[in-house]
Amino acid sequence: MSQRKQVALVCGTRPEVIKLAPVFRALKLSSELEPYFLSTGQHRQMLDQAFAAFDLKPQYDLGLMQANQTLPELTSRAILAVAQHLAAHRPSAVIVQGDTTTVLCAALAAAYERIPVAHVEAGLRTHRMDSPWPEEMNRRLTSPLARWSFAPTELSRENLLREGMDAKTIHVTGNTVIDSLLWIREKNQRRGMLPHEVCQRLNIPKDFSKHYLESETARWILVTGHRRESFGSGFAAICESLLKLVERHPDLGLLYPVHLNPNVREPVNRLLANHPRIALVEPAGYEDFVWLMSRCYFLLSDSGGVQEEAPSLGKPVLIMRETTERPEGVIAGTSRLVGTSVESITAEASRLLDDLEEYQSRSQLANPFGNGTASRQIMAILENELR
Repeated sequence: MSQRKQVALVCGTRPEVIKLAPVFRALKLSSELEPYFLSTGQHRQMLDQAFAAFDLKPQYDLGLMQANQTLPELTSRAILAVAQHLAAHRPSAVIVQGDTTTVLCAALAAAYERIPVAHVEAGLRTHRMDSPWPEEMNRRLTSPLARWSFAPTELSRENLLREGMDAKTIHVTGNTVIDSLLWIREKNQRRGMLPHEVCQRLNIPKDFSKHYLESETARWILVTGHRRESFGSGFAAICESLLKLVERHPDLGLLYPVHLNPNVREPVNRLLANHPRIALVEPAGYEDFVWLMSRCYFLLSDSGGVQEEAPSLGKPVLIMRETTERPEGVIAGTSRLVGTSVESITAEASRLLDDLEEYQSRSQLANPFGNGTASRQIMAILENELR
């Protein structure tokens, strides 16, 4: 029996692990390929949380995270460290996911070592280099380096074709995050997760937990936010919007797992910390976050993953950004752009809270981002072409 060819899955942040974990599991079933995780450690604590959710650990960890690191510093360290690893281990392919600094650095390092690159979630575009920054730049620069571009939707494929990518290298698979979401949801159901367990892990105040999370009828919104382009005045406006919402709706609760970046934590803690119907908690592990998504009324978020995941759980998403590289959700009606304007956020959130017919119609739409088979498709393509 011939030895299986090694494939390196490179990740550095929590979303990359979430979206590559099902690819890793699919590749483990291959008779031709042997996957392994290479971690850059770009976001240490949240990265480790994500691995634990899928009962996985990276086989190699470069540990590149440093306090107060700049993008140029991280980029230079990551290219060199990944290139040195690839030169020593010589995998048959490198898989990257999405649009982080780790993605661009790993793709460049692989290109320098003449190792083919597979780009999962390829072709997402806002067509604005400053939004999101630097992610739009990262994914645009990665696409020409990829031998395989696994586009989640037809719109993503069309973006790549317009940029001159070879049609034979583009494969529309759906998004792997749906594979992960369904796997974690089933895992949670098998465990029989209870509200008080989640609240203990996340240190959610008991009064908030009893009134909202343990109730089948109380309405509460799940909030996430981390985008660099919103630092400063954007996050101040988001916080003002959240305060207006709870003032306008006396029954409403808000649960906000606050990102670790100090540019997020400072305004959020300063402006929202003392309201009894706003619970600020540490970032949730993926299992707990999926549970929270399934229980909330809807989501206010600037996260790309949330835009893709929430429709599978019947939850509308209000996107706190000026642009989105996932217009499929806006077109389908599962999400809506609200920016960081106080007026826009409060108006669109109030519409979902005040108009039951509007809420129900947007909660029952099909997910435009896939059906949970993306990872198996990716495995089959790579297995066939790496023989």
